[in-house]
Amino acid sequence: MVIKKPRIVIIGAGMAGLTAANKLHTATASKDLFELCVVEGGTRIGGRINTSQFGGDRIEMGATWIHGIRGSPIHKIAQQIHSMESEQPWECMDGSSEEPTTIAEGGFQLNPSIVEPITKLFKNLMDYAQGKLTEGSERGELHSFYKLATKASKVVTSNGGCQNLSVGSFLRQGLDAYWVSVKEQKEELKGYGNWSRKLLEEAVFAMHESSQRTYTSAGDLFTLDYCAEREYQMFPGEEITIAKGYLSIIESLASVLPPGLVQLGRKVTKIEWQPQSLRHEEGVEIENGYSSRPVKLHFCDGSVLSADHVIVTVSLGVLKAAIRDDSGMFCPPLPPFKVEAISRLGFGVVNKLFLQLSPNSNGPEHEHSNSKSKEGFPDLQLAFYPPQSELRHKKIPWWMRRTASLCPIYKNSSVLLSWFAGEEALALESLKDEEIINGFSTTVSSFLSHSHKARDTNSHKLCNGNANSEENSNGNEVKFSNVLKSQWGTDPLFLGSYSYVAVGSSVDDLDAMAEPLPKDSSCKPSASPSLQILFAGEATHRTHYSTTHGAYFSGLREADRLLQHYHSLGIYNK
Repeated sequence: MVIKKPRIVIIGAGMAGLTAANKLHTATASKDLFELCVVEGGTRIGGRINTSQFGGDRIEMGATWIHGIRGSPIHKIAQQIHSMESEQPWECMDGSSEEPTTIAEGGFQLNPSIVEPITKLFKNLMDYAQGKLTEGSERGELHSFYKLATKASKVVTSNGGCQNLSVGSFLRQGLDAYWVSVKEQKEELKGYGNWSRKLLEEAVFAMHESSQRTYTSAGDLFTLDYCAEREYQMFPGEEITIAKGYLSIIESLASVLPPGLVQLGRKVTKIEWQPQSLRHEEGVEIENGYSSRPVKLHFCDGSVLSADHVIVTVSLGVLKAAIRDDSGMFCPPLPPFKVEAISRLGFGVVNKLFLQLSPNSNGPEHEHSNSKSKEGFPDLQLAFYPPQSELRHKKIPWWMRRTASLCPIYKNSSVLLSWFAGEEALALESLKDEEIINGFSTTVSSFLSHSHKARDTNSHKLCNGNANSEENSNGNEVKFSNVLKSQWGTDPLFLGSYSYVAVGSSVDDLDAMAEPLPKDSSCKPSASPSLQILFAGEATHRTHYSTTHGAYFSGLREADRLLQHYHSLGIYNK
């Protein structure tokens, strides 16, 4: 009898899938132990990594940052393949080159004395939520923030502890506690038009909340679980971008694979598997069409491929669509523990929007930039009136109002970048380029309208203070010539950007995501074949979810799981 080599099929050619393929191939290629292939539904490799070009610069449509360089496997690979330097300009190549300029709606540049206390408050509240700010913090300002955060935490946990507590509710309690603590200490502001001090502070706080939404992909921070924040781990060291692009990491992982191993345009429509054994007795297999391989993959072109093991690396968004009643992606359906984990975890939409400044744009005057440079667009932080406020500029579109910033992708670049999350990010995907350009031009022009700064030392007035005046935009119109946006929410191969632990779920659900199928039943004589369906991807990592390195680790984990399995059978020797 001819013994067939085990066939391993990896679904998805993103970071997790190609890492698993790289590991399996390099560990066993000389022994020729497996039939290995990667099937990718799209026309490119990389998944949610998609390096592109815009305005002559290298940009990232998806994954952008190495989150901490000390201990990061991504940074190690980037160094090994010399991807940290490039002659072509790239996104964020100079890091954060200057302090941002914060402007409130109506054209008021905010004094650091207004912005910095709220920025510190927000940062320390998040540090507390993540377990970085502790009772042992040094005395002085940090200790004061610790006491504020502790007070906020006690308030929000008073009705049932940490369970079902959101980051959003904790942050707002922290802001309320701050206001109580400084109630008698601060004078009312002058020279900021209709803005009061409290309204400005709330707008700055909301600006940071909007940034946090893009970091986590939670469209609403009231859906982001508070307890899970302490489980999430960051690598130490600075956060940087990759000069030659994130795609260079992907291409390096794929470079060791033989031609044809990665198959593009192969979208899986159904995964048949065997949760229970179909064998009547040892050595006898019923006619089942599996040719002794327990998993059967159906593709959109009607073709079929059988496998012993399938590593599923599709996004959590795709898995959420797969567990709907009418999907039929998994046959039979996934077991309840897996479905419940998929349902409970959060998966949000974050999109990036790149705009190119028009050569004939008036642009901001140099006085708006802290650097006093006459060249280049400043790093802008945008503080808006609340969406329902009567003071708001009526022509600023609703989808702009939770955009925290607009910044050049590096100093003096004509390409600007803004981030969107949640329903605004989804709305952006359906807008025409002209609508986006008009919306940004109206918004930015109204923020940068050029009246002189008021002489009052407490005021940094950049316009006449009438937020609804359309005159604000006329004299200093900022024009854009081109736009490029990501569309992760509506792309059927992703249906979102990255995962988060939602209120009602926990990091235990991330562990459940990583559990292979069928569950281990090897002690039973009639057990079905083991490790039929394995799961990898950022949403399967307990402490590094939502990151490329989390996806990388998960790919290694599942490759090692299979290698260990065959080692225990005496087929593979490490």
